Amino acid sequence: MQSICRAPVNIYKTENSFEIMVFAPGRVKENFNVKTQGSELVVSYKPQEGLQSPEWLKKEYSRGAFERTFTIDDSIDTNNIRANYVDGVLQISLPVIPGRETPQQDIPVN
Repeated sequence: MQSICRAPVNIYKTENSFEIMVFAPGRVKENFNVKTQGSELVVSYKPQEGLQSPEWLKKEYSRGAFERTFTIDDSIDTNNIRANYVDGVLQISLPVIPGRETPQQDIPVN
């Protein structure tokens, strides 16, 4: 069952890549799944089955399953996407193919 509270995400751009930081403390690295599916990057986590859950008196944080999907375009070098889980943060690096960057367009606010 997926957690109602999805893992929070920060995304930023560097000169050569987009960086996704998935904040997921207390998870087991081997239970993450990061894959591309067409024009999407899918990040999911499924905890090991059979772990007994305590009888919660109050629960504000969940280490349960989640799935996040991000749209990617053809400017991303999908063959060189890298993921690393350190100190409760899953860092995913999506390198941009030089010369294929999506142009930026300013939209006026009325």
